Amino acid sequence: MQMTRHGRRFGLALLGFAWTGLAWAANEAGVEVTNAWARATVAGQPVAGAFVDLKAKKTVQLVAVESPVAKRGEIHEMSQEGGVMRMRAMKSVKLPAGRKVTFSPGGMHFMLFDPARPLPAGSTIELTLSFRMPDGRIVKQTVDAEVRGMDSAAGGGDGHDSHGGHAGHDMHEGHAGHGSK
Repeated sequence: MQMTRHGRRFGLALLGFAWTGLAWAANEAGVEVTNAWARATVAGQPVAGAFVDLKAKKTVQLVAVESPVAKRGEIHEMSQEGGVMRMRAMKSVKLPAGRKVTFSPGGMHFMLFDPARPLPAGSTIELTLSFRMPDGRIVKQTVDAEVRGMDSAAGGGDGHDSHGGHAGHDMHEGHAGHGSK
């Protein structure tokens, strides 16, 4: 049976609609994740930093981050107070509808505690983000994050290069064993 040119176009269009549906199903949270990356680590480093840009179609809450390469992940925020960098864990972050929220060095970011292995530059890790939807459901979305070297231009020059030991920070609220001076 020979397919007409019109029939092929219809078939391709139908395939395109099916693919779009699969992409939407895979992103039930309705959150666009871009620029996902993590900072390279060395053997024995207790913490890795990870960063993303998020844009939600409707207002949702980011409530957790996890990765198979770490024992636990947390959402953190850094701020400058009286000339001292301070860091604290955050239970959630509101993602307003249609607005980009950036997680970057020196601001909000993810901390991946006790990496199972070093994260070499050029590799890729998975990050699973959990979102609380307006109806209260928790929806998870997994993304690949490129591991970049510590000298990466995207990493900025904030002095918070690898989270290793949190040197230079007066306070790291919310973590026994990482406490304040």
